[in-house]
Amino acid sequence: MNEILELFLGLILGAIAMYWVFSLFRKKRNKELTEHQSTILLDKIKSVCKLITVEGDFAEIYRYENTREHFLSMVSSKKKALIVINAKVHIGFDLKKLRMHADNEKKKIVLTNFPEPEILSISPDLQFYDIKNGFFNVFTPSDLTSLNVEAKKHIEEKIPASGLMDTANREALEAVLLIENIVQTIGWKLDYSALELNEYKHQKLNK
Repeated sequence: MNEILELFLGLILGAIAMYWVFSLFRKKRNKELTEHQSTILLDKIKSVCKLITVEGDFAEIYRYENTREHFLSMVSSKKKALIVINAKVHIGFDLKKLRMHADNEKKKIVLTNFPEPEILSISPDLQFYDIKNGFFNVFTPSDLTSLNVEAKKHIEEKIPASGLMDTANREALEAVLLIENIVQTIGWKLDYSALELNEYKHQKLNK
C-alpha cells in the first residue's frame, strides 16, 4: 500500500515538475519571440527612412549676372543670362528621427516624438535665355554646376512662403496612421497619445 502511495505521489510530483519546466520554457520562448518581434518591427518602421508627404512644383525666373575685372581693375567684363527654373520639391519626414520604444508585455509600440517636416529633395531644371557673354568673361561648363547650386538655394528660400511646410504638418497624422498600419501587421498596437497632433485633436473635436 505504501509503495503504491509513494508511486502515486511520485507521479504527481513528476507531473508538477514537468508542467513547471514546460511553463517556464514556454514563458521564456514567448518572451524571446515577443522581443524578437518588437526588434523586427522597430527596424521595419525605421527602414522606411524618409517619407514624402507633399510635392510642390516651382517656376521661377532668375536673372544671373557675373562681372570680372581685369588689368588691375581697369577693365570689367560682364556675362549675364535670363534663367527659367522649373523645380520639383519634396517635403516629408525623416523617420530615422522618430523616438519610440517597445512595450513587450502589452505588445505595443509607444511613439513619443515625431519629427518636424523638412525638405527631402529639390530637383531644378534650368533653361537659359538671353545669354550674353563678356569679352573676357564667358559661360563655361563649370558655370552650370554653380548655377544649379544657386537655383536650389533660390527655390529653398521660396519654400517657407509657399505653404508646403504647413501642408506637410497637416499630413503628419496620415504618416502616423501609416506607421500604425505597419505595427498592426503583426498584431501589435501603436500608442501615439504622447504626440501633439493638431489635426488629430481637430478630428476628435468634430466627432
